[in-house]
Amino acid sequence: MRLRFAAVLVIAGFLAACGGAVSTEEERSSSEALSQRAAHAPVCGVAAAGSARCHSHVRVEPTGNPAATAGPTGYNPADLIAAYKLPTTGGVGQTIAIVDAFDDPNAESDLAVYRSTFGLPPCTTANGCFRKVNQTGGTKYPRANSGWAQEISLDLDMASAICPNCKILLVEASTNSFANLAAAVDTAARLGANAISNSYGGGEYSAEVTDEAHFNHPGIAVTVSSGDSGFGVQFPAASQFVTAVGGTSLSRAANARGFTETVWNGAGSGCSAFISKPTWQTDSGCARRTVADVAAVADPNTGVSVYDTFRVSGGGGWLVFGGTSVAAPIVAAVYALTGNASALNHAQSVYTNRASLFDVTSGSNGACGGSYLCTGVAGYDGPTGNGTPNGTGAF
Repeated sequence: MRLRFAAVLVIAGFLAACGGAVSTEEERSSSEALSQRAAHAPVCGVAAAGSARCHSHVRVEPTGNPAATAGPTGYNPADLIAAYKLPTTGGVGQTIAIVDAFDDPNAESDLAVYRSTFGLPPCTTANGCFRKVNQTGGTKYPRANSGWAQEISLDLDMASAICPNCKILLVEASTNSFANLAAAVDTAARLGANAISNSYGGGEYSAEVTDEAHFNHPGIAVTVSSGDSGFGVQFPAASQFVTAVGGTSLSRAANARGFTETVWNGAGSGCSAFISKPTWQTDSGCARRTVADVAAVADPNTGVSVYDTFRVSGGGGWLVFGGTSVAAPIVAAVYALTGNASALNHAQSVYTNRASLFDVTSGSNGACGGSYLCTGVAGYDGPTGNGTPNGTGAF
């Protein structure tokens, strides 16, 4: 019991160092989680009102520190391509923007290790594939933050895994405030992104009805992670102008696909308190916007390999990540693979092309009376939307 409590304190200090304070209630929740699995912890701390937290979880050691290894141990690009039946070509001329907060000073060098390890073509500033800017498009970067740096490494690696021929634009917001992140999204659109991935969110608020305009960029696929705290809706995933991306547990299986998926219990879902329902969303359980639209792997226990060298504990190495922060850049990259974002009407295509998705029909992310809003069912459900990619046809 003393060891478990010590691990909670380590995680609490880790989260505080990543930009958020941990309350007594959250320490108690962490203790309960550790007693059940003791496997992973959120990367970013609890965000203040008006700000967002990143939606990634990292596997941890018994001490609570991120569990780095000498080589990759999670799902790799070939695994993800196989699981989602994606092409190994495509994306030439497309740009995926990654929007996150604060600076990752090692972003480009860490990305180079990931790509070279898996035989992906180099993506560097020198060859014109990689570009890093601040939220106004300049090169005076914000202060570094270890938690958000891990998020950035995760996002860059997932975009590379799915669309290695795409260019990558990293836009770093000055802080994790909604205002600064929204400005970064607008900059990504202005600088020519075809798809924009956002792996963060926070509690809904009444002014989001106005603020969601920053995510309304017709002809650009804007993806947002649905959350990592289970049943409940966050912004900007609630926006009617984005593709809200939920999460699954992805496991190998002896079937034709080679994999099977269930709802990840951390994926956000439910009914928005403020945002109107899009015309293409017809489920009956929410009068307003329902989250999510689509999903991909997010369970840290079936997580993905990421290379990162800017961590709380110093040094670097291979880590295993989960959270809907994994799923959002995967789906953004699938959009980029298709090369037809200019014809998109926000998330409508994943509702009109459901046959090109893997339906996720089991698992739950919380208590909602057995409703489809928190339970995997045949057809549409909250945690996984219409399903996960089965090729690029739905995008």
